[in-house]
Amino acid sequence: MRSATTAPILLAAGLALVGCRSDAGSAGALGLLPEPAPRTARVDSDGTALPLSLPGSAYDAAGVVQLPDVAPTDYPSIAHVYALSDSIVTGGEPLDPEALFQVAEWGVKTILSVDGKVPDAETTRALGMRYVHVPVRYKGFTDEELLKITKVFRELEGPFYVHCFHGKHRGPAAAAIGRIAIDGLGRERAIAEMREWCGTAQKYEGLYRTVATAEIPTAADTAAFDYDFAEAHEHGALRETMIELMRVYDEIDLVAQPAGWNADPAHPDIDALQSATQISQLLRACDGRSSEVPEAGADYDEMMADSISAADVLVAQLTDCRAEGTPEPAKLDAAFTALKETCRECHTLYRNR
Repeated sequence: MRSATTAPILLAAGLALVGCRSDAGSAGALGLLPEPAPRTARVDSDGTALPLSLPGSAYDAAGVVQLPDVAPTDYPSIAHVYALSDSIVTGGEPLDPEALFQVAEWGVKTILSVDGKVPDAETTRALGMRYVHVPVRYKGFTDEELLKITKVFRELEGPFYVHCFHGKHRGPAAAAIGRIAIDGLGRERAIAEMREWCGTAQKYEGLYRTVATAEIPTAADTAAFDYDFAEAHEHGALRETMIELMRVYDEIDLVAQPAGWNADPAHPDIDALQSATQISQLLRACDGRSSEVPEAGADYDEMMADSISAADVLVAQLTDCRAEGTPEPAKLDAAFTALKETCRECHTLYRNR
């Protein structure tokens, strides 16, 4: 991994490369996975495979089509990569500018993140690509999220790189929507790719069911849908953002004291640094919105600033621990407790009323 001081050099090299990239740098250079046999699935007027009628679980249905055993490819700072087609690559989050440079080398033009963390859109633009941020949950996609994701595939320039955090669950489900919408894939094959190649877990039945049974928006639907392909998801009302904050706090609680801030096999999709970063970003989304809090005064903004500062301390400490290779539970517990205390103070004055 390159240090932060190399980022300007890396970006300059990336800009030069993007300006003269040939077809040899396309996603196909990754080594595409085996193409599906001609399908017999029923399709709609757009040529999109119709939803499946499932007598049982969508996860079980994903095991019907047998695919060759293909392992993912790991790159520096990008894990679990699969080139599903010339148009769609899926994998983990690009963790630094060098990883984004790698994605640019593949010829990718649009990166779609369905993770909660706000992506590095500035570096991505400098490398000649575009980031779109559509965070989703593990329980499946809402109708609006499905519209946004489908519109990205139908209307933006590919190839596409689609990712969540680990690259195993939400990202592959979003990639599967693209496979159906623009690659003309059958539903059975799409969910088989999620299960057999990407390793989407059985417990995420909602993701499987979205891909297997949801009505994929038509070209007319996506054309009529007003969406600006935001680089960073715009949070709604303050209340909604606070609800999301509580969910991420709960994630950290699951891996803090019980697992000593280490990765927990019982919760493999939770990464403490990732969650702490989301808390910092969500608190910033709440900052300066005292007008949405009845009877809030200047103390609201002061307490919000304290919470942001405390969140940044936790992020910095987790980052240091990650670099050193070992967590310091006592130090991290103290930082997390301090963060929760700043929130508790504000809740006592406002939310708990």
